Amino acid sequence: LLRICRTIEKVAPSNASVLLLGESGTGKEVLALALHHASKRSGKFVAINCAAIPENLLESELFGHEKGSFTGAEARKTGLFEAASGSTLFLDEIGDLTLPLQGKILRALQEREVRRVGGNETIPIDVRVVAATNRDLARDVETGHFRKDLYYRLRVIEIPIPPLRERPEDVLPLARALLIDAAERMRVKVSGFTPETR
Repeated sequence: LLRICRTIEKVAPSNASVLLLGESGTGKEVLALALHHASKRSGKFVAINCAAIPENLLESELFGHEKGSFTGAEARKTGLFEAASGSTLFLDEIGDLTLPLQGKILRALQEREVRRVGGNETIPIDVRVVAATNRDLARDVETGHFRKDLYYRLRVIEIPIPPLRERPEDVLPLARALLIDAAERMRVKVSGFTPETR
């Protein structure tokens, strides 16, 4: 994990896209946030879980929409790419995107601009994208479920994150940190773990 943190420190000043790979619960969003804080990007960290929103709504969330562009679009909406301009956009569960939406994200990354749903004008963006997935994207590229060009655009820097079961030396330090955090929130004093608990 320290090697991963050192990698994040090295790549943070660049604008390169970063792809975080790891199982659910390995801390991908925590590391994406650390990458943002270590960068020179001053805006607010913007995150979205691509698997949690239906495709028709996700396009509007990412790119925004113009008033009247579809039923229920009662006002212009700024998309997350636009809102994250000057900052970091974290696309969690990127592997769950449909192919048409993958193509639109690829265009936004290549052209450094977006177009709102129902709009005609292009909006320039300055976004550093950090994407994450628990899927094997290389295999998804081979099977045609993920665009090869988007895969390579996202993985300028790839950081695999091993699960905790492969890092047993991290269990006790993490447990200590969680114990201290819980004790502070509950306003109780703790001295640590007993030898049996360790």
